[in-house]
Amino acid sequence: MLSILVSNIKGGVGKTTIATHLAAAFAAEGHRTVLAEVDKQRSALGWLERRPKSAPPILGLDWTKAIGDLPKGVDRLVIDAPAAMKQKDVEDLVREADVVVLPVLPGTFDEQATERFLKKLDELKAIRKNRTPVAVVGNRLRPRTKAAERLDGFLAGVGHTVVTRLRDSQIYTEAAAQGLSLFDAKGKRAAELKADWTPLLDYIRRAA
Repeated sequence: MLSILVSNIKGGVGKTTIATHLAAAFAAEGHRTVLAEVDKQRSALGWLERRPKSAPPILGLDWTKAIGDLPKGVDRLVIDAPAAMKQKDVEDLVREADVVVLPVLPGTFDEQATERFLKKLDELKAIRKNRTPVAVVGNRLRPRTKAAERLDGFLAGVGHTVVTRLRDSQIYTEAAAQGLSLFDAKGKRAAELKADWTPLLDYIRRAA
């Protein structure tokens, strides 16, 4: 089984969007996929409730009170973590993960929070000794903007792998409202945006 933790102590950076898209991508590949919800807002579980039965199945687990057991035969586990976690909570979730995916948005406050979180992660033995890789993802970017240029400069200095940059698009919002993702969508625009995810999915596969 391969376990992916999607986390950042800054709220609103797109953790749930990335977690649900990763789960949908794995399910579309035929993997038995579990999406574990740690955030008390339960946005990921709400997405699953809206998900059509015709879409590739994803099992949801409520871990908002405690990390629970997994059913047998799971291929992929995606963990949607909350913001503002205590150090022990971070440690417990990292212990469950094979890969940590860390989304960051353009903007001073997001960059500062991400830098603090990366310092927390770097203190953990599994991260420090490279047993659990950290994939930094630039999220909701608009190409050729000053904000994108600033984020590129920040990401270049964080000391972790910047795996990909995801472009901003209304498609994400529209898909989420239906319990769907880019990986459930068809059409030229969806295909173009899916290409942004290929480096991240390849990075995760190499950790398998």
